[in-house]
Amino acid sequence: MTRLTRYVTAELIPPLLAGTLLFTAVLSFGYFFISSQWLSGVPPLLTGKWIAYQMPDTLVKVLPMAVVLMTVVAFGRMSTERELVAVQTGGISLGRMTRPALVIGLLVTALSAFLSLWIAPKANVETRGLYWDALTGAGLSQLVGQTVDLGGNLSLAMQGYDSKTRQMQGVRVEKWQPDNPRRGTLIFADQGTFENNQLALTGYSVYTVDYAAAAKLSEVPENDPVAFRTAVQAVFPNVVMPEKTTDALNVDTGLSRKQTLAKYADAIGADAEGWPELITRLTAPGVKQADRYAARLSLNRKLALPFANLVLILAALPFALRFGRTLGVSLGIALMIAVAYYLLFSVGLTLANVLVGIPELGIWLANIVFAVGGLWLLRRA
Repeated sequence: MTRLTRYVTAELIPPLLAGTLLFTAVLSFGYFFISSQWLSGVPPLLTGKWIAYQMPDTLVKVLPMAVVLMTVVAFGRMSTERELVAVQTGGISLGRMTRPALVIGLLVTALSAFLSLWIAPKANVETRGLYWDALTGAGLSQLVGQTVDLGGNLSLAMQGYDSKTRQMQGVRVEKWQPDNPRRGTLIFADQGTFENNQLALTGYSVYTVDYAAAAKLSEVPENDPVAFRTAVQAVFPNVVMPEKTTDALNVDTGLSRKQTLAKYADAIGADAEGWPELITRLTAPGVKQADRYAARLSLNRKLALPFANLVLILAALPFALRFGRTLGVSLGIALMIAVAYYLLFSVGLTLANVLVGIPELGIWLANIVFAVGGLWLLRRA
């Protein structure tokens, strides 16, 4: 049995590695081709670093396709050359023959889940930060004219950005009290920089404003200047002006510069939340219901795709036994199964937004259908 396990494993590993390399190369080339118009003059090593940061997320996407190719190629060849028939004649069942594939599937599932929940989110942030700051040089210019949430009830807006000096112009920072939405602090600055998790603002002025008190200004008697002055002071309880225009005000932010670029610089924000962030949003008190629900969807999505590696072995095995005669046919079948899975997975994600009570049913729809379908086809094989 040990010799048989080693033999089947040796048949599975080469197509798994070849499929991983092939599909990763294709997807990475797609990333490069789409962005090539903005990468003119960029050093090759820097471009390679940018592509390398995308590897964890890319592997999560391509491993299911590689697992399908592994199953179809290996078991298709053994079926075509009658090796499976010979083994079954010797009293060894097909289920025993597929155990090495299932073990590999479990290992790949664990690797994919680890990449999806712990490695890929951090790498995605590094990818966007490197792209906007180093490759294109655009930096924060994508955020000009926007008001972006930096976390901790802090928001940032700017009128301009100099990519050469990494200086923001016409900066406005707002921070509103969570327990009193009509009271907040507004900071206006002529210039500023945003590095790591800190804003450094120069030419600034700070105003604490209470709009609830501002609403009462109309009630102050016009002929009572003392009362009017008191009311105005209640509207602006704190005003800070620097002694020198060169003095800098440092403000800590919830999101770092890279995280801000990852979230706001593109039309579609980077997938930057991993296990710690998602669990915090699911369990921490005071989280908005909408945010908690979004975290629930994201966590299930990040788990469902890794488990596709195991499910697709069951789905691909019947096709391998029946159609996996040559490498070309095996590759075609593997692509067909992978495309069908991803299409159904996309449909399931759409349904998850409709199935408000049980969104997990939509997210795991493709896994359920392919697992049930694979088991049913195996019974008939």
